[in-house]
Amino acid sequence: MIPSGFLYLPGRLDAEAQAALVSAVMAGAEDAPFYTPITPGGLPMRVEMTGMGPLNWITDAAGYRYEAAHPVTGRPWPPMPQLLLDLWAELADPATPPDACLVNLYRPGARMGLHQDRDEADFGFPVLSVSLGDTAVFRIGGRKRTDPTRSLKLSSGDVCLLGGEARLAYHGVDRILGGSSRLVPGGGRINLTLRRARPA
Repeated sequence: MIPSGFLYLPGRLDAEAQAALVSAVMAGAEDAPFYTPITPGGLPMRVEMTGMGPLNWITDAAGYRYEAAHPVTGRPWPPMPQLLLDLWAELADPATPPDACLVNLYRPGARMGLHQDRDEADFGFPVLSVSLGDTAVFRIGGRKRTDPTRSLKLSSGDVCLLGGEARLAYHGVDRILGGSSRLVPGGGRINLTLRRARPA
């Protein structure tokens, strides 16, 4: 059973919007390159990551947190495209904008284990997720790791929102269906997750 507060909007973004977002991500990655994050336990994550906006989530030996600068270059993150800000205002919160957009790049074979998004100051703000490129097999459960889970396929242009009870639901990506899209240069999937990390 999917927890209340989970909104799934298949095909919410048309082909033009998808292409514009991929172009914006790749342009931003010229100054804020994709890198492989390392967990506090010293293990590399299976996804490559960068970000957009005032802040971005990072992980290293010091733990999980949001920072205003890229951990490799030390430079600020590139701005979020207006398209994403408009989508947040429409679906998440029209009064308080997001201050972080995590950009995860899943190449073929990449996945992400079940986890909660809980490094933000106020869980009253939802997490808004945009899928671009290859289809992902997404899994979502409840607020306990042992709760039953359900899987659904997220295709390019699909949008999800985790709010309410679903805000702290465990979720992850079991696998990527390689070759299901040609949108991302070099293949794979880009996932954009918009958050409000700081208090309003």
